[in-house]
Amino acid sequence: MGKLKMVLLACLLLPVLALGLEPPTDLVLKDAPNDDGSAVLMTWKPSASESESGFNGYNIERSEYPADSFAMIAWVPKGTAEHEDNSIEITGKNYYYRVTAVTDNGDSALSAIAGPVATAQSWFNTGKLNTLLGTVLFISITLLYIFWARRGNLFIRRIAGLDAVEEAVGRATEMGKPILYCNGIGWIDSISTVASLNILGQISKKVAEYDTPLLVPTADPVVHAVAREMVKEGYNSAGRPDLFKDDSVYFITSDQMGYAAALAGIMAREKPATNFFMGYYAAESLVLAESGAATGAIQIAGTDQISQLPFFITACDYTLIGEELYAASAYLSKEPLLVGSLKGQDACKLLIILSVLAGTLAAVIFRSDLIYNMFIIH
Repeated sequence: MGKLKMVLLACLLLPVLALGLEPPTDLVLKDAPNDDGSAVLMTWKPSASESESGFNGYNIERSEYPADSFAMIAWVPKGTAEHEDNSIEITGKNYYYRVTAVTDNGDSALSAIAGPVATAQSWFNTGKLNTLLGTVLFISITLLYIFWARRGNLFIRRIAGLDAVEEAVGRATEMGKPILYCNGIGWIDSISTVASLNILGQISKKVAEYDTPLLVPTADPVVHAVAREMVKEGYNSAGRPDLFKDDSVYFITSDQMGYAAALAGIMAREKPATNFFMGYYAAESLVLAESGAATGAIQIAGTDQISQLPFFITACDYTLIGEELYAASAYLSKEPLLVGSLKGQDACKLLIILSVLAGTLAAVIFRSDLIYNMFIIH
């Protein structure tokens, strides 16, 4: 019986001995840092047989038990001495690993079993410490500017299109004609649409003071609901809630060209004295701007869509370009919270620009990547 076992063992080891295949050694396991507990880092010393012909690579095997039930989870080519197993589903559970050297003809050599290793979720990703410090810095700058805004008026450069709002509302009042305000075709998750709704809230206050008719056709049900509340709140803030009319804010259609055609018809029939085009616009921008220009209305537009700006600039009296749209609500209301936030954002942008310039000069002149490394997320 003993001789039979020796013969069987010799048969199993014969292919390995014939090839001289050496297993990988010194397998080390480590819980991956700065993660959610789903990864294990593995390192090993490569097989001494890597340089021989027919050597293929390594099979990575994992088991919940040290003695059996190992299953292959990955394969890596020769020349590899590390691997990250990011398929752990249960944190805190013990796992065992082994690495198997394999050849093209199916021969293999097993490393010693390593483990157990258990993963754990990290409380904080230290590789993103610079992101945390940058966030704290930017929030601090913004809060500082809000504090300064509450103590006194901060300077905001003149924006001609917003200075003309008072004139446009007054002109509509004198002529006894309505004001048309369009939020564009964007959804509520569009930044330009949110900015447009904020501007609508400020304009509705002025409209309420002058008792001027206001028309707000919308192209999205959610935007319609928000716009209605913004106008209603504007009338309340002006102390004229009785002047608010439910049908002044109404939904038309979500179809782009259908919305443009409907607005063109409204301009032709109602002949508003002032048209506001604020928010997200696409191909319908030229249709709306030309239709309004044909009626002789004062037109003030604003969008962050660069491709549509030329049409608004050509056909409208005033156009808010890019971030002027975002600054409009702070510019009109002079609310310290909005003005301070606006100035704080500008200060943060300036800080970023100066950091980029400093990093460029440091890399070009002093051959230093210190500032560059401050912005790398590991």
